[in-house]
Amino acid sequence: MTLRKKLYEIIFEAETKAGKLFDVVLLISICISILVVILQSVESIHVRFGSIFYAMEWFFTILFTIEYGLRIYTIEKPIRYIRSFYGIVDLLAILPTYLELFLAGTHFLLVVRALRLLRVFRILKLTHYVNHGSIIVKALKASRFKIVVFLFAVVNIVIIVGSAMYVIEGGENGFTSIPRSIYWAIVTLTTVGYGDISPSTPLGQFIASMLMIIGYGVIAVPTGIVTSEMTKFNKPVSAEACPACGQDGHDVDAKFCKYCGYKL
Repeated sequence: MTLRKKLYEIIFEAETKAGKLFDVVLLISICISILVVILQSVESIHVRFGSIFYAMEWFFTILFTIEYGLRIYTIEKPIRYIRSFYGIVDLLAILPTYLELFLAGTHFLLVVRALRLLRVFRILKLTHYVNHGSIIVKALKASRFKIVVFLFAVVNIVIIVGSAMYVIEGGENGFTSIPRSIYWAIVTLTTVGYGDISPSTPLGQFIASMLMIIGYGVIAVPTGIVTSEMTKFNKPVSAEACPACGQDGHDVDAKFCKYCGYKL
């Protein structure tokens, strides 16, 4: 077995002892690097341990840069990996530290490394969770047109109600403009209720009450749309990664990668 093949099995596959060890060490490193970024935002801690955190940040960035380079080197189709979800996340996990050399404060964007923890599903062979995630994505994609139509109706409601409240309540009650009134309608319809603006006239309070009741139905509609689509997708998937593009989530009986067509 060539060195490139050995590195591929260690980096992309979690079946071997070396591969599992690599993934566990990677996950621990990601967790520590995220914790370092979070602690740096606390002024009292940063003053005392700023230099240590700075050194640790560069250590993990260099480590992840080497890992990213090895992933590109070992995979058969590097462009596929670079353009994939995990490839983009891996790149974003190292860019902020280098950008910090030119733009101050960008290193706090390193919390994007938390997305790399999604690999835990493949590492721990939680294929049923991978399957559930795939089902949700497919359901959202299948129901996107229905949701767009629904959101279009919601936008019309808040525009009409917001404009009406601007006329009814007026600026003396906080409805100083139609955009601000539309903001109130959105807050009320979604049942958030910040309370920074509230109607004081009987008619305005009546409209607000009706909008609140409609809000409960508004919350339920997209949930029902997505749920109905989720029932159509329920197939088990494999955690095996494609040797060419690094993508996983294939059907358990798949012979070829559904993303790039490479033989599994």
